Amino acid sequence: MTDQILRVGYVPGVEPDRFARRWRDGRRPARLELVQIPWSRQRAALAEEEVDLCFVRLPLEDDGDLHVVPLWEERPVAVVGVDDVLSLYEDLGAQELAESIAIAPQNLDDAAERVAVAATGVGHALMPMSLARLHHRRDAVHRVVRDAEPTRVALAWPAAADDALRQEFVAVVRGRTTRSSRGEETPSRGRGGQQAGAGTTRSARGSAAQRSARSGSSGRRSARTGRGGRRG
Repeated sequence: MTDQILRVGYVPGVEPDRFARRWRDGRRPARLELVQIPWSRQRAALAEEEVDLCFVRLPLEDDGDLHVVPLWEERPVAVVGVDDVLSLYEDLGAQELAESIAIAPQNLDDAAERVAVAATGVGHALMPMSLARLHHRRDAVHRVVRDAEPTRVALAWPAAADDALRQEFVAVVRGRTTRSSRGEETPSRGRGGQQAGAGTTRSARGSAAQRSARSGSSGRRSARTGRGGRRG
């Protein structure tokens, strides 16, 4: 067994287990070690070499010396107490939230504390859905906020340390298996959004083909209408 270790960090709410399974299912050149990193330390963990790569939330401070691959978006939600009137809605907008007190974050790592405060019924706490699920309580619920901006998860690593091992993990995250070539990568999806990257070109081509087929079908219907005349 190899003694080489690839340390992959992830901020709370991100679930890297599916990527770890893909890595371990193949004959990989290193053992994978997952390390949870506080959201507030995602940049420092890379700078101080605590991890080799990290699943981070954008924006990332001072990312000029990093490779950053955007992956998926996280839907924004409001966490409220189970007895709060807002819990009766399927989703929420600015109008519904206007009469509720917003429980503002004191730092990036206080999601659990804000969920606990929201559970008392004093107001609502906005956060990514993945964090609301991570800190779920029986006395609180979360509802999607329609008009709030989503957060985006990305995979980041130091550009100066880029090597074949890191690129192998990036390929696994993007969906390439040990049996596929680099030209056969499939996009990996995460909760709350779709990965940007490998699947974009194929999706665009598929949409173009569908438009072309619809156009051809429309043309044939028009031609039949012209020959038969207008039905009275």
